Amino acid sequence: MSEIRPFPGIRYATGPDRKDISSVLAPPYDVLDQADKDALLARDPHNFVAIDLPHMPPKAAGPIPAYTDANRQMRAWIEDGVMVHDAAPALYVYHQTFTHDGTEYVRKMFFARLRIEKFGEGSVFPHEHTFGGPKEDRLALTKATTCNMSPIFGLYPDAQNVVAARLEQAIGSAAPLAEGRLDATHNKLWAVTDARTIADVTGLMADKAMYIADGHHRYGTAGLYRDWLVSLQGELPGDHPANFVLCVMCGMEDPGLLILPTHRVLPGVEITGGLLREDTQLEVAHLPVDGPEQVPAALAKFGPLAVAVTAGDGYLMVRPREETLLDGIAADHSVAWRRLGLAFLHAYLLDKVVTPKLCGGQAPEIRYIKAAAPAVAEARETKGCAFLLQATTMDEMRAVCSAGDLMPQKSTFFYPKLASGLVVNPLDA
Repeated sequence: MSEIRPFPGIRYATGPDRKDISSVLAPPYDVLDQADKDALLARDPHNFVAIDLPHMPPKAAGPIPAYTDANRQMRAWIEDGVMVHDAAPALYVYHQTFTHDGTEYVRKMFFARLRIEKFGEGSVFPHEHTFGGPKEDRLALTKATTCNMSPIFGLYPDAQNVVAARLEQAIGSAAPLAEGRLDATHNKLWAVTDARTIADVTGLMADKAMYIADGHHRYGTAGLYRDWLVSLQGELPGDHPANFVLCVMCGMEDPGLLILPTHRVLPGVEITGGLLREDTQLEVAHLPVDGPEQVPAALAKFGPLAVAVTAGDGYLMVRPREETLLDGIAADHSVAWRRLGLAFLHAYLLDKVVTPKLCGGQAPEIRYIKAAAPAVAEARETKGCAFLLQATTMDEMRAVCSAGDLMPQKSTFFYPKLASGLVVNPLDA
């Protein structure tokens, strides 16, 4: 079961005539570079990156004063009224309105505390392999501020969207507590403090699994912080805030939950149709499309295992002749994993074709590009090739996770990213 709790958040101060916090919102810290940070602070010195990204780059722990200064800054903002610490515990309803391919979507979510569990020992599941990366930066920031500055993103099954409907009932037609635009996405926030609503939602969530869509490293850091606190203070009370992590939660069936593919570029590696057709395990066909952005949709008629690759000025569809191709190659993975197009790409096309036949047995460099056109452009600039993919479906992700397996790296791009700076979770209250 997933145990969630309301919490008294720290957030930017707003009022009836001052709800727009666009200038202080920021993208997630781990997608920013120094130039991005400088631009956000030039726009508004109170931008959230000032306290969420004190050390650049956040790949390893920086000097301790960087983190203590971030804490000092946040406390000064609270004292000066730039930020407020809500008195009452709340579930914070969060909507994102955005447009993709000409269609407008509203993704309906909420902030809450989620009890930390070890993967495989409860109801919280990772969904994909992540690149190794030090957690020291986030841990140092957590120790200095005693806060979760930014949330993880969790998905829960809710076929009828009952949880979202209950929260919609609670906010009714009320104006949001805060709202702001970040890039092309409109973010809105409401605080729900009604005890009956909170009890209903925590009850509805109690029997649901939680799949981490984004923030695996932040989840791990929350566990490290809890363990560090235990080493200092001894066992914590069960309801201590450090036993929980800040999480934005969204129903898997939410109409606004959009998963986009992440394409692969192999610099310096050119693939020909002849090479692929030599392999009797593969079916290869020309894709009659006018441009790269049409490729993922064109792949759909060839089934979930089909991927595309640039060849010359055109695009080839490639898929296994038998869907069981990976059964003898990746028997240590679940059947659900072996039926993924990404698994076919990595475990067969890259490992069994590209690496031995084009790269002398050395694994090729892989660059991950979110949009098809830039991926193709980079492939041509680097005299390489681009593999263009279909989006992973929610059913595929759920099947792999439910089998106790993990998706390949960069298998899902949940669009858009969550905004940072809406709510901070204090771990001492």
